[in-house]
Amino acid sequence: MQLALQNVHFAYAPDAVALRGVDLSIAPGERVAIIGANGAGKTTLVKQFNGLLKPQQGRVLVGDWDTRARTVAQMARRVGLVFQNPDDQLFKQTVADEVAFGPRNLGFDAAHAARAVDAALAAVGLSAAAETHPYDLSTAQRKLVALATILAMETPVVVWDEPTIGQDGQGLQRLGEIVAKLHENGRTIITISHDIDFCADYFERIVVMAQGRIIADGPATAVFAQQDVLAQASVTAPQLARLGAALNLPGIPLGIDAFIAALRSGSER
Repeated sequence: MQLALQNVHFAYAPDAVALRGVDLSIAPGERVAIIGANGAGKTTLVKQFNGLLKPQQGRVLVGDWDTRARTVAQMARRVGLVFQNPDDQLFKQTVADEVAFGPRNLGFDAAHAARAVDAALAAVGLSAAAETHPYDLSTAQRKLVALATILAMETPVVVWDEPTIGQDGQGLQRLGEIVAKLHENGRTIITISHDIDFCADYFERIVVMAQGRIIADGPATAVFAQQDVLAQASVTAPQLARLGAALNLPGIPLGIDAFIAALRSGSER
């Protein structure tokens, strides 16, 4: 499903401008990471996609829907947003009921909802916690529950706000597997993250924001090569890219395989 922000402006107050004429188009099935310093406008931007915030100037299109003409409940059929703080969206007595709430409200029949819940819990590794109260879980696990609530709704667009906070190595690998599965199924996935290595490993397109504007947008290797842009956004390049630069390796290696290939290429010169 095509997403488009067209000259979008948004301010919380006259002295708190969050978006300044943002233009952004995302094609169906893309994996897009939005990076930048705190206060750059990232969360404000993604809330435009599901209608939690509406543009004060310009327009936002999700497929053929203009968000200004749709309710948040309607937008929830197309865009699922996982908040940075899971406690902002968890309110049921069991994990299973929490994950089932979205599918039921979207009108899934009982059998379809049950399958969606089971699949979502399996994807995040919490099938055994189905009857547990969400607040008896760790913060990292609650973030996975929040993710499962969105996965179960089967929206064509999934948005994560800081998904890796609190996750250990196993949790990060699981998130990466979910990204890959969503991509395989043709769903669009957008993340906001300060975990630049996670972005480099799993997202093909990087959007850099600073002071309410997009200052870079393109393939990860191209964007992470722009040191001046990263500095403007107070972002550090991924670890392997920095190590590759220190070793004077060719290109911008992202991921272990790319780094090894660059290392071998460098040794043959």
